[in-house]
Amino acid sequence: MKPFSDPIRPQAILGVLFSGAALFLVSACDNRQPDTSAGAPASTSVGTTVGTTIDDGIVTTKVKSALLADPDVKSLDLKVETRQGEVMLSGFVDNIAHVERAILVARGVPGVKSVTNKMDLKQGAASVGNTVDDGIMTAKIKSALLADPNIKSFDIAVVTRKGEAQLSGFVNSQAQIDHASELARAVAGVKSVANEMSVKK
Repeated sequence: MKPFSDPIRPQAILGVLFSGAALFLVSACDNRQPDTSAGAPASTSVGTTVGTTIDDGIVTTKVKSALLADPDVKSLDLKVETRQGEVMLSGFVDNIAHVERAILVARGVPGVKSVTNKMDLKQGAASVGNTVDDGIMTAKIKSALLADPNIKSFDIAVVTRKGEAQLSGFVNSQAQIDHASELARAVAGVKSVANEMSVKK
């Protein structure tokens, strides 16, 4: 019996290759994304997205830079926090003119939708000893907030001035505000607590 020796024709090879390419294209088209045109439901995100968090971080950095660059503002005494474009300024300043200037500078930063003033006026001059003691007290308050599982302490800024602690920032609920104030008051050396926190919208 004569062995099979019929050569494979080039037309047959091309046909197989063409069929495979066609199947690949059809399967690739099937992997298209869901239609989000008019009439089709588009996905929505609730709360703060990663993009919003990054944007808020950029705005905070820009506001801090603007305050640092302004000769009329003692920006080292100010804390800046941003939530969905709303900037909160807190801390202790020398006079009302500094408050007004800081707000004006912050409002001039691109991306700032509104500015909330939580700044307080300093009471008397602080000595070097007071400054060191206040730094230690601030660290203790932050540690107490960090150690408590019910408080998101990274969202709370702490400034201390001659034993008066100021808490500011955005938290999830009024209960967190009350609890954070209680924790701060319990720290040795704290004379009073100024609550400048706001509930997230």
